[in-house]
Amino acid sequence: MKKSKKLPMNIDEYIADYSPEVRIILEQIRSTIRKVAPDAVETIKYQMPTFVLHENLVHFAAYKNHIGFYPTPSGIEKFKDEIAVYKYAKGSVQFPIDKPIPLKLIEKVVAFRVKEVEKKATTKDKIKK
Repeated sequence: MKKSKKLPMNIDEYIADYSPEVRIILEQIRSTIRKVAPDAVETIKYQMPTFVLHENLVHFAAYKNHIGFYPTPSGIEKFKDEIAVYKYAKGSVQFPIDKPIPLKLIEKVVAFRVKEVEKKATTKDKIKK
């Protein structure tokens, strides 16, 4: 559960605002994303931790009963069979906070998104030339 109503300026501030149990989960997700997308820039967008690589790569956020993970609709579609065991929508999935967070699944989704945005960026560069 969040401690304050102050808007975070960075991911460290965002994570610091939660209980120790939730902070551990958020740091695990953050380090999983960082491992797969080391060139992505960390920021806060929509009041959520966000990783940017040419565009928004993924977002995540803590809620009372779940962790929201937002890999865009393409990330959900690509892994819909694995994501189907969770509550999900077009561009988001909810991981229950009282169950193990599927870090390997997050890793696969982020790796897919990195390839997707890199390909898109390369295509844009070729068009500009």
